[in-house]
Amino acid sequence: MEVYISTDVETDGPIPGENSMLSFASAAFMPDGKLIGTFTVNLELLEGANPDKETMRNFWERFPDAWEASRTDLVHPEEAMNKYSEWLMKMKKNGKLVFVAYPLGFDFTFIYWYLVKFTGKSLFSHSGLDIKTFAMFMLNTEFRNTTKRTMPSRWFGKEDHTHQALDDAIEQGQLFFRMLKEYKERIVPLLNEA
Repeated sequence: MEVYISTDVETDGPIPGENSMLSFASAAFMPDGKLIGTFTVNLELLEGANPDKETMRNFWERFPDAWEASRTDLVHPEEAMNKYSEWLMKMKKNGKLVFVAYPLGFDFTFIYWYLVKFTGKSLFSHSGLDIKTFAMFMLNTEFRNTTKRTMPSRWFGKEDHTHQALDDAIEQGQLFFRMLKEYKERIVPLLNEA
């Protein structure tokens, strides 16, 4: 059995190490889509890292509420990642962990870097599940043309995308499970007929 760890990160730039992860959250889902746990934390900035001017201007100036939310109750990255690893170990008792994100390349890069840097290992190994790639497969579209704007509205709930890590981790987990349900109901029967 697998446990799907839908994860969202908020950062002050594009590169871990040179830039800092401001906050992140994970929502753990069982294969039937049941939410079994959440983890969220706001982090202190990395020593020696600097915010990316473009990210600050083009993103965070547009979302001041999300910025404020990410800068309260700050925890040192080492403490945060050790607590996260402990939480992941609890979730692992329910099944094998699968990291889920949109976009995977960005969120996974930060989480993987922080886990290895501050705990010495990643409980996700070297891989994760990319919701965008899954959508490309389901919609039979080109990867670059597969965006949330081109996805069917039935995959989305009424949740707002707040750019606050926990809200977004839960929202994208629910998106993934709506897609997975449709895949199992619509596409798997066709594959079984072939």
